[in-house]
Amino acid sequence: MNRQTDAPAKRERAAERGTDSDGFRSDVAATYAVLAECWREPTEQLVEAVETGELVPVVGDVGSVDLRRLSAEYTRLFIGPEGPPCPPYESVYRDGDDPDELGPVKGPATMAVVRWYREFGVQPAADHPDLPDHIATELEFAAYLAEAGLDERLAQFRAEHLDAWADEFLGHVEAETREAFYASLAATTREMLGQ
Repeated sequence: MNRQTDAPAKRERAAERGTDSDGFRSDVAATYAVLAECWREPTEQLVEAVETGELVPVVGDVGSVDLRRLSAEYTRLFIGPEGPPCPPYESVYRDGDDPDELGPVKGPATMAVVRWYREFGVQPAADHPDLPDHIATELEFAAYLAEAGLDERLAQFRAEHLDAWADEFLGHVEAETREAFYASLAATTREMLGQ
């Protein structure tokens, strides 16, 4: 998340920092930020952080990971080609007409999240092209609120958004993934949101 200014300051990517809280006053904010980075499209930096053990507190010891395999799994789970099994967008889980089927992207839940971002004068970082209600973007906003010490607002945002859909999304990931990294990431995210 970046504050909207003439020259927005960009935070260093959390996966490059590992799980220590350098750059954050709050360990909770650091954890949300690292989780957010882990839910984004895999990068060499993410693979390096897993390989060097920096992400063991987040994903556990998942052994060796391969960028090509992680990228293929990310695409299969979250992008498609035909209706991904685990769309990472809140609106898909909350805005459908049939509770037993996934709904559309960019629905009312997306607009509600955007209102939260505007209220705090933040916007997703330009280097993250995800929709506003992507799991990573919502976790990044949770990190922003935690870092700002806005615990009541964080609790409200979680209740209105993350807590209302993430459990279902994480269940889909746990059921569908073929990579230990994503299974462990889903479990850690569930644990963090359960606190």
